[in-house]
Amino acid sequence: MITYIVRRLLMIPLLLLAISLVVFSMGQLLGPDLLVSAYINPNVAERMTAEQLNSLKEKYGLNDPMPVRYAKWLSNTLKGDLGWSQVGKEPVLDAILNRLPYSIEIALWALFPIIGFSIWMGVKAAVKHNTFFDHFIRVFTLIGWSFPDFVFGIFILLFFYGVLGWFPPGVISVEGFQIMRSPEFTNYTGMITIDAIFNWRWDIFIDGLRHLIAPILTISYLWWAYLLRITRASMLEVMRKDYVRTARAKGVSEKNVVHKHAKRNALIPVVTVSGQFIIGLIMGVIIVETVFNRPGFGRLTANAAQTLDYSTVMGSLLFTSIIMIVGNLIVDVTYALIDPRIRLE
Repeated sequence: MITYIVRRLLMIPLLLLAISLVVFSMGQLLGPDLLVSAYINPNVAERMTAEQLNSLKEKYGLNDPMPVRYAKWLSNTLKGDLGWSQVGKEPVLDAILNRLPYSIEIALWALFPIIGFSIWMGVKAAVKHNTFFDHFIRVFTLIGWSFPDFVFGIFILLFFYGVLGWFPPGVISVEGFQIMRSPEFTNYTGMITIDAIFNWRWDIFIDGLRHLIAPILTISYLWWAYLLRITRASMLEVMRKDYVRTARAKGVSEKNVVHKHAKRNALIPVVTVSGQFIIGLIMGVIIVETVFNRPGFGRLTANAAQTLDYSTVMGSLLFTSIIMIVGNLIVDVTYALIDPRIRLE
């Protein structure tokens, strides 16, 4: 197991190097005159002279040969200097780190109910194949998988907030925001509900959770449908295997057949999808953050693309790639824990 993990870890530097080359090459297509704006605060850009702009080009090596530019860019990137974010009005790294907790908070609260509910319902639907429950689940997943997320999000917002007034958009109320900015409240993680727990402020926790429920419902239904279908199909395939029939022939109880023999093997494709789903939750909740007015990482990237803020787009691309590599490593290790045969491949 340790050898398997070490092999995967040794691949990470090579992957990161390849990704940095791709990101750097994409940026060089813009030319030095556009690239230099990534290092300029827009508030002072108009007052800069041509000599000052040329000085910046020399400082960041924008007039040097490409190998030299790549070495300087990589050195700056390793130091955390990704340029200036025109959308965030701050350095790119700060803009990403300040908004990432909002996206992680949604993923954190949505993760366990989505995966737990999907696996439980998918297994149950496969065991009760062709019954009323199975047919109901199939209709449920078909509707959920066919629903556009922005349409479902708007419906949730209109019904639960517009009609019932329960789950408001945004991240927290005005009163809660004032408390969080007070000296008595300490921000540990940037995630409102988690910091509220650390500060023993259950009023802030409930306030933050009220603003989270609607986006979690939106994401959950769509991913419930997808993971449930994968789990059901995988479980049905495994239930037809010879070793499952052999276990039944030996008199093993149906409960043990399902949970000890079939379920473990059926989870392998589910782990694959779940790993990508977790990465997608953190990096790809753009529409949900836009509908519910949450200033997360996905919304930052979308706004940067719309305004041609390429320094933020490049920084987001690099950051996303790193998270995907780490996420895939976790998926590989989880594979090995579920199925030891994978370690020998």
